[in-house]
Parts: sequence; structure tokens; C-alpha cells
Amino acid sequence: MSDPTLKDRLAGEMKDALRAGEKVRLGALRMLSAAVTNKEKELRHELSDDEVRDVASKEMKKRAESIEAFDGAGRHELVEKERAERDAIASYAPAQLSEDEVDMLVEEAFASTGATSEKEMGAVMRVVMGKAKGRVDGRVVQEKVRVRLRESAG
Repeated sequence: MSDPTLKDRLAGEMKDALRAGEKVRLGALRMLSAAVTNKEKELRHELSDDEVRDVASKEMKKRAESIEAFDGAGRHELVEKERAERDAIASYAPAQLSEDEVDMLVEEAFASTGATSEKEMGAVMRVVMGKAKGRVDGRVVQEKVRVRLRESAG
């Protein structure tokens, strides 16, 4: 028998969360399942595990943005709920790159593009984000690219 797909695992984990009465986890997994279903309808085919990971990555990013917004507004109970949801879907998202791995991708992008000015930032970002494939926050990469450009200019 072949390994279960991420969608199969998701269905199983939703049943487990329902049986265990884990409301926040169940809600997060249901939202992920709905997002997967919507993407399948949009693309008109069943998603591969990689495509499910892409959907999960987008859901993780939404949670991160919500955490930031709620934290800024002092809504700590909502921050905790969003963190719990993020943790529930984290195993479906691609593993995030370490800081060293991101630095290495940025250096490779500078070497391949020959970028030396802010005008070329987009080219560097495209190379890094293309190789990272959802495993790093674009804002982190953008800041690293800016710092690297300032260092090379100064």
C-alpha cells in the first residue's frame, strides 16, 4: 500500500481532533481543508502533496499576519488562538529555511544577477523566492536584500 497523501492525513487528523474535542485545532484543519477544496475547484484537478503544501503555506502566512495585527492591537486572546491554528497546520506547510540557508540563497542570487543597485532588487527577489518556493517570508528576504545592497553600495 502506498503512503497516504497529505489530504488523507488531513482528513484523519480532523477526525482525531473532533473525537478529542480540540475545537481550535479542528477549526484550523477544517479551514485548511476548505482552502484545499477551493484550490482544487479553481484548478479543476485534485491537488498533489506539493500543491497542498503551497495552500498550507498561504494559510500559515495569513495566521502570521493576523498574529501581528492582533498583537499590535493588544488582543492577546486572539493572538493565542491564531498561534494554535498556525501550529495545527504547520506540519502541512513546507519546512521553513534557516537563516543561513536564506543568506546563502541571497548571495547566490546576487552572484547570478550581478545586482548592485536598488533598481535590481526585483530581479534578486525573483531568484530567491523562486528557489525558496514558499519556505521563507518575502519580507525577511526583502530586508536581507536591502541590507546586502547597502553594504555593497557603501
